[in-house]
Amino acid sequence: MGDVLAGIHATWEFETDFLLIRFQRGIRTPRLLQSLRERRIPFTALSSVSLTPGKRGTVVLHAVPRPGADPLLEAAAGQLKEGCDPYRLVLPAERETLADYYADELRALLGPEASRPAERFMVTAPEAPMHFKAYDGRAGFDGTLVSFRWYWTGASSAKWKAGDQTFPVADLGGIEWRSPEAFEGYLRLVPRGALADADAGAPGADAPPHPAAQRVQPDQDPASVVFGLGYGQVHESLPFAAAVLESVRRTQSVPVATAPVPVGGRRDPADIAERMRHLGDLHRAGLVTDAEYTAKKTELLAEL
Repeated sequence: MGDVLAGIHATWEFETDFLLIRFQRGIRTPRLLQSLRERRIPFTALSSVSLTPGKRGTVVLHAVPRPGADPLLEAAAGQLKEGCDPYRLVLPAERETLADYYADELRALLGPEASRPAERFMVTAPEAPMHFKAYDGRAGFDGTLVSFRWYWTGASSAKWKAGDQTFPVADLGGIEWRSPEAFEGYLRLVPRGALADADAGAPGADAPPHPAAQRVQPDQDPASVVFGLGYGQVHESLPFAAAVLESVRRTQSVPVATAPVPVGGRRDPADIAERMRHLGDLHRAGLVTDAEYTAKKTELLAEL
């Protein structure tokens, strides 16, 4: 096409085989989009295109990628807020006719594969080297190795005993990313074979699960870093997780997936005590309000 469509937070440039999305910089643009800068989306990576009314006199042009096509969305696992979706272009309502034209043009480029999940990543992940500060340590990724360096002020005794950690990408099978906008956000590295072994240990399976498949709380797991208020923010930790996931997928011939993020479930008393210690540290540091502290403490005690 060769045309340009400018929105409120981004600009879409329509090339012969791909859509180039450039994100604007500014206080109104979500920090995740600013950190991504630009993304090249092959038309073959898209599954559908829609145009819907937005908020306060706007319309939203939304290109939806095929499942499995974008490592960023695979890592996010549905946890991104609407405003942080890099595939949404928000425009003033008076440009609806023009947006509708481009929506039709994009739909005409979608082939029969659009209805099927992608067999490989088709959108490039953010590039390494990368690093970010979690609550209990510093995470780094150079393209082949992931490293965790613990902070004495935040890391649990279990992590201190294990020492700083380095993980070759070739030894990993996937990642779990739980948004830092949830109270107990974290990034966990899943060892290669752990997901398959977990399936093998399901009821009716002959073999027991791999030890790494046993659930350990992230603040006790040396293969995890935990987030907190101001630590592991979305614009830092999610591109990091996507880059690791893309590298894992690229270096292995077997399918790799993000592990499901567990919700709920009972914990042992020692773990509850450790979580309450962590909560107390956040409260004393002024990072959690009295109301948040009381509510979370009640929730943890209910799990005993």
